[in-house]
Amino acid sequence: PRRLSAAALSRRRYVAGGHCTSAARLEGKVAVVTGANTGIGKETARDLARRGKVIIACRDIEKAEAAASEIRAETGNQQVIVKKLDLADTKSIREFAEKFLAEEKELHILINNAGVMLCPYSKTADGFEMHLGVNHLGHFLLTFLLLECLKQSAPARIVNVSSLAHHGGRIRFHDLHGEKSYNRGLAYCHSKLANVLFTRELARRLQGKSQRRAEFTANALHPGSVHSELVRHSFVMTWLWKIFSFFLKTPQEGAQTSVYCAVAEELDSVTGQYFSDCQPAYVSPRGRDDETAKKLWNVSCELLGIQWD
Repeated sequence: PRRLSAAALSRRRYVAGGHCTSAARLEGKVAVVTGANTGIGKETARDLARRGKVIIACRDIEKAEAAASEIRAETGNQQVIVKKLDLADTKSIREFAEKFLAEEKELHILINNAGVMLCPYSKTADGFEMHLGVNHLGHFLLTFLLLECLKQSAPARIVNVSSLAHHGGRIRFHDLHGEKSYNRGLAYCHSKLANVLFTRELARRLQGKSQRRAEFTANALHPGSVHSELVRHSFVMTWLWKIFSFFLKTPQEGAQTSVYCAVAEELDSVTGQYFSDCQPAYVSPRGRDDETAKKLWNVSCELLGIQWD
């Protein structure tokens, strides 16, 4: 039995994956984490709150306040602030940005973490397919609205939580909102590929603008297969997640790569990359397609009615 438990322990360690070992402090710095009331986002906010000021940006204020008070009590940091943000509504995104810019002078870390997965077919307030609208377009607009503040606060980092699922994604420009054909699993994959392409194009554009590469970085990541509420829309996935929970990361383990991308000193001048388990990871050929990345950027701007050159 002892040997079995040792084997089980080593399997658990393997499942846990990479761990962020950086002790970087964030005194005087401000971090925003979207969707931080539960799962990976909450654990990311908890870790960052041990280092500096964190703003939890969430749709459900009640859940967000509960998460924030738990984090404040545990870390002793009162600078854990809740602000309302509904990524399925561009009006809410604009209101969040407006209030943030009025109340905060600087922003050093933006973690685009919130996401939906396996939703039955539905649309956002602006008529975008839900996965694309929340996971990609919502964060695209949020980043655009906060970009000047990030630039002025440099060195600054943008961290986009993508997924290994991007390997199964395609950007279907002829049917972006899934009106001709819709599969909720694939819709999730498409949106995660959009995260990778957005990160790639954003990094390319920021590098062109900045003389010093280290000033401003954008990276994407795969958190791992995490036991979280993200699968709540699928009975089968929820059931499988319960059965195989031993083989899944805890939210705290899943948050490690997000934290790593946000604070690790060795990433000061690393941009446009994709990480998993706190190390560089393989990006699918579609995720490395610069033409698709540029086209997606332009189409996203058109859909959101913005000019982002």
